[in-house]
Amino acid sequence: MTTEQDPVKLMKQQVGFAAADRVQSHSIVGLGTGSTTVHALYRLGERLRSGELEDIKGIPTSFQASVLAKELGIPLVTLDDVDHIDIAIDGADEVDPHKNLIKGGGAAHTREKLVDSLADQFIVVVDSSKLVDRLGSTFLLPVEVLPIAITPVMAAIKKLGGQPEIRMGVKKAGPVVTDQGNLVIDVKFDSISNPAELEKTLNNIPGVLENGLFVGVADIILVGEIKDGQPTVRVIS
Repeated sequence: MTTEQDPVKLMKQQVGFAAADRVQSHSIVGLGTGSTTVHALYRLGERLRSGELEDIKGIPTSFQASVLAKELGIPLVTLDDVDHIDIAIDGADEVDPHKNLIKGGGAAHTREKLVDSLADQFIVVVDSSKLVDRLGSTFLLPVEVLPIAITPVMAAIKKLGGQPEIRMGVKKAGPVVTDQGNLVIDVKFDSISNPAELEKTLNNIPGVLENGLFVGVADIILVGEIKDGQPTVRVIS
């Protein structure tokens, strides 16, 4: 993949590369979704082709990750084929000071949470704009819902103090449909003071498959920053 001259793109590339460089041979790797994670997948493909890395198997968290991994020559397996995941690399839409996340901007958070939670080590790749003091301050909380349950689930979320909206497609008439065939509700909460409690409460609403709160899942955050016009990577562990 060619190096972009745009400092922001270069920074995203460096963060993705830094994560991919932590993958060791003979590993089972969770392959995340999103613009920064794409660079990690390119780097994994490069390391495989050069022989620097050998015998890795990828578990994709989305159709996007699956298609790209195949293009890059990264062998894929499913959760049925493995008994563990060594490392997962994925992005986030928000990261709080306790390393809790909001994910789901790409509507892949259900599979991402499944894979990322199973990994022995989960590395999050973000740029510094994703760091927040409190979750929900810049990004709506995605909730994946069975289509038949949209109305009762939205009513239940309103009772919790959330303002829910069905996510609509871009360049597509109608709502966004997930890889699992479900719909996504984006919810505005005035304040998410207890992410762990809210995560459980939302998932206990009948018809909710999963929400975008990732509490206590991330191990290492790699943060891309631009200092003096140069991209750098900061590690939060």
